Amino acid sequence: MAPPQRNNTAGAGRRLSRRSLLAGAASLSAVGALGATTACSRVSSADTENGGDLLERLKAQGTVKLGLAGEQPYSYIDKDGELTGSSPAIARVIFQRLGVPNVQPFPTEFNSLIPGLNSQQFDVVAAGMYITPDRCKQVLFADPEYEMRDAFIVRKGNPKNLHNYADIKKAGAKMATGTGYAEIAYAAEVGIKESEILLLPDQLAGLLAVEQGRADVFAGTAVTVRNVVKQTKSRKAEYTKAFTPKLDGKPDLGTGAFAFRQTETKLREAFNRELRKMKKSGELLRIMKPFGFLPEEMTKMTAKERCA
Repeated sequence: MAPPQRNNTAGAGRRLSRRSLLAGAASLSAVGALGATTACSRVSSADTENGGDLLERLKAQGTVKLGLAGEQPYSYIDKDGELTGSSPAIARVIFQRLGVPNVQPFPTEFNSLIPGLNSQQFDVVAAGMYITPDRCKQVLFADPEYEMRDAFIVRKGNPKNLHNYADIKKAGAKMATGTGYAEIAYAAEVGIKESEILLLPDQLAGLLAVEQGRADVFAGTAVTVRNVVKQTKSRKAEYTKAFTPKLDGKPDLGTGAFAFRQTETKLREAFNRELRKMKKSGELLRIMKPFGFLPEEMTKMTAKERCA
């Protein structure tokens, strides 16, 4: 994938057709193949002590490589084949201020983000990844930029009256969600096994599965499901009201953040300093709003709180 040249939020507010969404997914796959062939250009961090020296290396190179998973609105390829999404938009601003003027995308599957980061295929995960205790053992998270509730894609009129995971279990409805998504754990909380769930690559595939009757419901973050239904102007499906799922018996708001290798504390702290300034000034919301995020989805939580 060529380094993006579009402005932070250019094209973010466009209404995307079903065809352009599919074309974007195809572009991501094609560019992913290119990214895999250029992995030799990765910037490794030789100094694994004293907080790592990756930031200095990135400054010298002038480019940071972002690990992406191709999910709207976090990070994806638009209809023109260019990188967009809330995470790349935030990354462009912060890394520019850290002295790294260019961002280069490295597309991969969601489940490959953490392995790819730790094997130095790219420098940072920029995919709106939820902070979970298990992931906190594998990577170093920045403070979250948002907190998110869940919502469903269902058939028009919501014929099975599905508003939360307990409703899915009670109705015996066929659930779909994305591979590696946190929604799998939320479903398990009410006794829905992963083997009973239709696992799909993204929310567009989820919308199509619901429209075609292969699934009764697709579970995802509120912003992803409302965006895909609105952008495709679906006549057969709708999105439900957002709700807070439970995990380990307690309400759980998902919080998404950038992720770094555990040795790179200097880079993470420098990133956090800029992120906190953006939160305080309101700049972060201004960047994320064109991608469908709401003021109530901003958060003051820290990675330390989420990893505890």
